[in-house]
Amino acid sequence: MSGIAHDLSRRLANQAEAVCRHYLSNGRREGRYWLVGDIRNTPGRSLFVRLQASAKGPAGKWTDAATGEHGDLLDVIRGSLGLTDFIDIAAEARTFLSLPDPKPEPAAPPSRVRPAPSGAVEAARRLFAMSQPIAGTIAETYLRRRGITLLHGTGNLRFHPRCYYKPDDGPSETWPAMIAAISDFTGRITGVHRTWLAPDGTDKAPVDTPRKAMGNLLGSTVRIGVPDSVMAAGEGIETMLSLRQVLPDMAMAPALSAAHLAAILFPLRLRRLYIIRDNDPAGDAARDTLIERANAEGIEAIPLSPALGDFNEDLQRLGMDALRTGVRVQLATEDVARFMNLPP
Repeated sequence: MSGIAHDLSRRLANQAEAVCRHYLSNGRREGRYWLVGDIRNTPGRSLFVRLQASAKGPAGKWTDAATGEHGDLLDVIRGSLGLTDFIDIAAEARTFLSLPDPKPEPAAPPSRVRPAPSGAVEAARRLFAMSQPIAGTIAETYLRRRGITLLHGTGNLRFHPRCYYKPDDGPSETWPAMIAAISDFTGRITGVHRTWLAPDGTDKAPVDTPRKAMGNLLGSTVRIGVPDSVMAAGEGIETMLSLRQVLPDMAMAPALSAAHLAAILFPLRLRRLYIIRDNDPAGDAARDTLIERANAEGIEAIPLSPALGDFNEDLQRLGMDALRTGVRVQLATEDVARFMNLPP
């Protein structure tokens, strides 16, 4: 964090409750915390902001229990107002704090100028900020058509009604798109993945490459649920959401490709990793690499294999009961009771 950001964050933390009342007005105070749905000021109780410093941490820090995201009160200003550029976030914070505008700093010599953040990363963050929750959108229709109905804790999946698509030749087009935030295990967004959709949500858009990612992907994943001591990692978003139909409380980490699956970073508390591979040579290679890396970190690695090409194909063609049965025999015994959605 830069010196300016650190100073503003500290000053905001000294007025944490006032900040929350102003920018998270749809929430309420409960004890030492402010509770609200998310940093976009959605009504709910998933996000909690610490109002007073304690042994658990400083005031102003927040965590979204639904997505695992966390940050400070500058992030609250960013999220609640939909801002993307730090200069605008800082200006808003200074207005709230009644601080004067800073004096312009002298330009640094060319040899000391730091490189600007990646344009692709900034563009990815802007696109995610401009998107909307998937509930009631074409993105939800698309997932439900693929048998995916459990969508709790999917705050990192959003929808954009007119997302630009650039063909290899020809002018740019716009299509509806499911937008997935790609982030590291601190919750920092490093990129986005776009799945362009047909206007009625029945399938992907009829374009040459309906899936594309941008930003810095290496080591990062789409985070679904909050990673703890047990987590599942695989390639596709739909594949992992299909597995989540029968393991609704297990954190999932779609890495988007076999190469990126092999290179994911591990959460500090991780002790068991389920590796979900696609039935192809690239999936086998990613599985073997990830098992070796996990074992070297003292993490138990257990492959989970679909009966068909991937778990979404299992879900659609074989059904929920067959998917549950196939997954159950591959789980560690203690994880069946802990994570599996068993029929009554």
